[in-house]
Amino acid sequence: MVLQTSDEGLSTAQAAQRLLEDGPNALPGDQRRTLRAIAHETLAEPMFMLLLAAGSLYLLLGDLQEGLILFGLVLVVLALTLYQEGKTERAMAALRDLSSPRALVLRDGQPQRIAGSEVVCGDVLLLAEGDRVAADAVLIGGSDVQVDESLLTGEAVPVSKVPEAGPAAPQASAPPRPGGDGQAALFSGTLLVKGHGSARVSATGSRSEIGRIGRALETLSSERSPLKKQTAKLVQILAVIAFGASLFLVVAYGLIRGDWLGALLAGIALAMALLPQEFTVVLTVLPALGAWRLSREKVLTRRIAAIETLGATSVLCVDKTGTLTENRMTVVQLYAQADSQAAGQSLEVDYAVTRELPESFHTLVEFSILASVADPFDPMEKAFHRLGQHFLENTEHLHRDWTLMQEYGLTPQLRAMSHVWKAVDGDAHVVAAKGAPEAIFDLCHLDGAAQARLASAVEAMAERGLRVLGVAQARFHGQRWPAQEHEFDFEFVGLLGLADPLRAEIREAVAQCRSAGIRIVMITGDYPATAHAIAAQAQLDAGQVLTGDAMALLSDAELQACMKSVSVCARIAPEQKLRIVQALKAEGQIVAMTGDGVNDAPALKAAHVGVAMGGRGTDVAREAASLVLLDDNFASIVRAVRLGRRIFDNLRKSMSYILAVHVPIAGMALLPVLLGWPTALFPLHIAFLELVIDPACSMVFENEPSESDVMQRAPRDVNTPLFGGMTLLLALLQGLGVLLVVMAAYAWGVGAMTEAAARAFAFTTLVIGNLALIFSNRSHSGSLWATLRVPNRTLWLVTGVTLGLLGLVLYLPWLARLFLFAPLSLPHLLTAVALGLLSVLWFEAIKFSRRRPR
Repeated sequence: MVLQTSDEGLSTAQAAQRLLEDGPNALPGDQRRTLRAIAHETLAEPMFMLLLAAGSLYLLLGDLQEGLILFGLVLVVLALTLYQEGKTERAMAALRDLSSPRALVLRDGQPQRIAGSEVVCGDVLLLAEGDRVAADAVLIGGSDVQVDESLLTGEAVPVSKVPEAGPAAPQASAPPRPGGDGQAALFSGTLLVKGHGSARVSATGSRSEIGRIGRALETLSSERSPLKKQTAKLVQILAVIAFGASLFLVVAYGLIRGDWLGALLAGIALAMALLPQEFTVVLTVLPALGAWRLSREKVLTRRIAAIETLGATSVLCVDKTGTLTENRMTVVQLYAQADSQAAGQSLEVDYAVTRELPESFHTLVEFSILASVADPFDPMEKAFHRLGQHFLENTEHLHRDWTLMQEYGLTPQLRAMSHVWKAVDGDAHVVAAKGAPEAIFDLCHLDGAAQARLASAVEAMAERGLRVLGVAQARFHGQRWPAQEHEFDFEFVGLLGLADPLRAEIREAVAQCRSAGIRIVMITGDYPATAHAIAAQAQLDAGQVLTGDAMALLSDAELQACMKSVSVCARIAPEQKLRIVQALKAEGQIVAMTGDGVNDAPALKAAHVGVAMGGRGTDVAREAASLVLLDDNFASIVRAVRLGRRIFDNLRKSMSYILAVHVPIAGMALLPVLLGWPTALFPLHIAFLELVIDPACSMVFENEPSESDVMQRAPRDVNTPLFGGMTLLLALLQGLGVLLVVMAAYAWGVGAMTEAAARAFAFTTLVIGNLALIFSNRSHSGSLWATLRVPNRTLWLVTGVTLGLLGLVLYLPWLARLFLFAPLSLPHLLTAVALGLLSVLWFEAIKFSRRRPR
């Protein structure tokens, strides 16, 4: 980027002072929930309404102790919920901060990328095509700047912007409005669709145009995912069942026993037992904290629903440069052509060995720098500047005092860019061009023989895995610039081969993908030979290479058939990525696609999981994507897939546990009443069980590590529901198994003990069965004994607290009276514990039979 300004922006100290005075560059209306709001929402949940109703009934009956205990349990469960929701809210807030727009500014005269919220008045923004403008600003330098202001005006046609003439003038009484051509004013939230430039910030936050209009931009999507819709339907069904069953129990209890207050308490207990309000907790806490965990793996989740799909990905479409490679370019080979009709000279460049460049290569290096921006951001252009500074310093080939007069950018039709320079001496303008070798050949109008000779040199470099660019030069007299580069009389100068090392962890990541049944498709704009060489280094399937030119000749059906076997796509234009994604989707694949440019946005949006580059990507690409790679590293995608599978597994385990544990609780609230036995569970007992269920279903399972085979499985079918089919059936069977054992224990206790002892005996069996369900659901493939060796501190904390509380309610006299318990003898206690463990052993036998080789 060339800045037509000497403005060096603010110093770090000035920026900090202005941030303190003006506040962050954020829009009003940030909807972060406070603890008070979370508490209000929690108390409005049906479960808490039922607990409060039960406590109030006990107070009306004059049972002060039991009523106060219930209210105390409400506070305990509320505190647990506040902790869980607060942790979730903090994770979401951290994600919002990470996903807020970034801005490239000048601080202390140096470009720095900062959070958009840290931009202050007086900052100088460095803007390029695809960037969102972080604050209202005045354009002070730039080239061919066009901005999409439809966010503010509703008009989709971009408007042209021109730099401010001279020093900043005093503000007019009527400030500029969005939508006007030929202005210098830029507005926060608008999008640079063409050109690049620099702008001085004039207003931030609520003082910006978008702040005055009052429109808030949400960066984290809040749409209901398919999983939430599926679960909401299940909860609605269970809520109807709970209401009907509770109403039936109240009527039956009242008619049979004539105790209508007792009937009401029994009905409340059954409703509490049947309502699986934990489903909504799990669907909020686990994905949100999973997204937070992903951010620690350098992957930002912009759409929480993408986590559902991430673990099901079957094809990863990835860029080569910067994703598989380090995007740390170094020029390692030069090819200089003095005469288009003669063979050129080749030179290997090694900074540690090569002491000086032969004179014949000086022009090639000189014009590669002239065809680049003066202060480069692109790694290739940085490599050219580094080459010149190392070998041509203090020579006449570096021109820091020349003036850039005109630029011609890359286009889909011509993959080359040109700069027109005004030298200090002489009237002629110097033109430098660089780009894809075939584009430079075209600009130089080389004959067939010359092109064939140079193509073989390009092929030789490409086979080494080098990125190859061509360079050309021309002279031009006059001030009326040609409309296109072809009108210059270019001469071919030479070729540069750049090495971009493969990232060290790529081979291991590729091997993990292969074992997980995930196919990797490498997509690059490089030569086929370069792409093939890099694919071979990365140990990808580098058999057949599909080129962009060949792809253009294929119909959609032919492309779909071709993509079944192709793993390397070369010389692909950004707009062709969309066709690749659509072809893979038509084949039934679940596609994740990486991208970084403006033209990548359609493909990112079309993919099941769009992955934008956080380091080198444009704002447009990031906004179209579901995930953002903060380190642009392919290995981070693989870690994200692993974590996505873990999150999905833990969601399934948690929901299986929730459904399984509600079966024995609901059964013990209903069946003893219908059978004419003493009531087994009152609201106080179910409130106690909620103390175990709530932290278990969210905190315990969220902390559960990945299973050992998580990356050895084929991708799951995305159409298979999270909670249905065999998973649902096994959860119900687990719950029925515990219910049968607890009912048998209560039946035996009613005949052999006092009512209070029998209730204590059955309740102990139920609590131990509950804990056994947690341990059993930690893995649906490994044995319960094997999972004991897998660390999970939260699990042991929940287990220890539960057993401690169980001991208190059994043996602390005043608590035992409140729970209507009688102390159990040691043999009876051990028997209840054994029965609780026995209630899930049948499920362990099923898992063992599944693991057995056949």
